[in-house]
Amino acid sequence: MVVSPGQPNNMMTNSNNQMAATAISQQQQIQMNNATSTKFSDNYDVKEELGKGAFSVVRRCVHKATNMEFAAKIINTRKLSSRDFQKLEREARICRKLKHSNIVRLHDSIQEEGFHYLVFDLVTGGELFEDIVAREFYSEADASQCIQQILESIAYCHDNSVVHRDLKPENLLLASRAKGASVKLADFGLAIEVKGEDEAWYGFAGTPGYLSPEVLKKDPYGKPVDIWACGVILYILLVGYPPFWDEDQLRDTVTPEAKALIDAMLTLNPKKRITAQEALKVPWICDRQRVASMMHRQDTVDCLRKFNARRKLKLIF
Repeated sequence: MVVSPGQPNNMMTNSNNQMAATAISQQQQIQMNNATSTKFSDNYDVKEELGKGAFSVVRRCVHKATNMEFAAKIINTRKLSSRDFQKLEREARICRKLKHSNIVRLHDSIQEEGFHYLVFDLVTGGELFEDIVAREFYSEADASQCIQQILESIAYCHDNSVVHRDLKPENLLLASRAKGASVKLADFGLAIEVKGEDEAWYGFAGTPGYLSPEVLKKDPYGKPVDIWACGVILYILLVGYPPFWDEDQLRDTVTPEAKALIDAMLTLNPKKRITAQEALKVPWICDRQRVASMMHRQDTVDCLRKFNARRKLKLIF
């Protein structure tokens, strides 16, 4: 369940807790059923292909004992270098410990000769940005609702010493096509584990357009890189295209509270950048009914539709 601008935020918390409890019971059931076998084909029926990468393919699968549907990421480990294999193990390790209603959850991990199977939630709602342009109504309050769920997932990651490092529209999915479906953060292939608030040079990782200044300068970095990317995403949610294209556009079309939050996220100095937990307490997020504008943003939807089309072209070429 996703809270509308007029609903109290504790409803979202209660719903998230119920969803998390259900997911935990499902995972326990799968683990019990899989206890007697570590072979993927003994536990799952593989269905159609959902996506493909250089060394992996994602297929819909059905757990035989429970009849529950999942998405299986099937990695051909024979093609992986030792470094790539270490990255795969890191991704699996990180995903195992992340259990949040706004994160695509890992339910099972099976390693066999030549292949590694990661069994995730099956999310069927497509990308958040594509859903927005199909809506009949979209307001600043809706953008607040979207970024709140993204920030909830990032705050949870950071509380568990995980930095995502690749926040972008392609990794923001919807649980289903139902109205009000939850936003789900996906793809922890570039995620890293950090110690507290420590910063270090963990290597150049991420997607152009969402990279923080400290990464671009090859300075030590940590959790604040995710907040910078959240700032870019929020800007796009409000305007329809990334920041720095038109300096005056944001100031002229959104409430001062929305602009202040973006400025806090896009602060150049990472030590002064707002944290995810702090951002969730900003009135524009936690009191959106009173603070955020409810006016329809047709210009944003039109610009976002063009932005989505450009993104898809870049993926093709």
